[in-house]
Amino acid sequence: MMPLEELIQPFLDELAGGTPTPGGGSAAAAVGAMGAALVSMVCNLTLGKEKFTDVEAQIKDTLAQAEALRTELTQLIDEDAAAFNTVMAAFRLPKTTDEEKATRSEAIQTATRKATLTPLATARACAKVIELGQLAAEKGNPNAISDVGAGVIFAQAGLKAAALNVLINLPSIKDEAFVSTHRAELDHILTKHDLADQVYQSIKHKI
Repeated sequence: MMPLEELIQPFLDELAGGTPTPGGGSAAAAVGAMGAALVSMVCNLTLGKEKFTDVEAQIKDTLAQAEALRTELTQLIDEDAAAFNTVMAAFRLPKTTDEEKATRSEAIQTATRKATLTPLATARACAKVIELGQLAAEKGNPNAISDVGAGVIFAQAGLKAAALNVLINLPSIKDEAFVSTHRAELDHILTKHDLADQVYQSIKHKI
C-alpha cells in the first residue's frame, strides 16, 4: 500500500496553494468523511465477534449508514470547490449593459445559493456521523472506543467548519425565504455540536 503521507499530500498541497479552491468547505467534507470512516472501522471491528452478537443488527445498520455518509462527504469535497468556482465565474461575467448586469446578478445569486447548499449538506452529513458515532461508542467494540471518539470529533470539526461556509454566504443572498429556511436548518444541525462534546466526555470517562 502507498504510504499514507503520499496519499494525502497532494490534497494538502492544494489546500495550502494560492488558489481559493479547494478551501475550508472541501476540508470540512474531507474531515467529515474521515469521521465516517472511523465509525465504519469500529463497526467492522465489532461485527463477527461472539460477544457482540446481540447488537450485530444495530452495528450492521450503523455501518451501512456510515459508509453511505462517507461516500456522500467524499463527493462533497469536489462539489464544494466546484460550487465556489461557479460563484467566481459568475462575478467575472460582463456587466457593461443593463441586460448583462441583470444576467450577471442572477448568475451570482444562483451560484451563491448553490455554494450555500453544498456546505449545508456537509454539515447535515457530519451531524449524522456524530449520531452514528454515539451509537458505535455505546454498542461497539470497546477496544476501539478511542477511534470512534476521534471520528466524532472529526465530524464535529467538519460540521462547524461547514457551518462557517454557510454563514458567510447567507448575507449575500437576496431571497429572504431561502435565507430564513436554511439558517433555521443550520441552527438545528448545530445542536449536534453539543452531542459530540457529550460523546467525547463519555468516552474519556470510559478509557
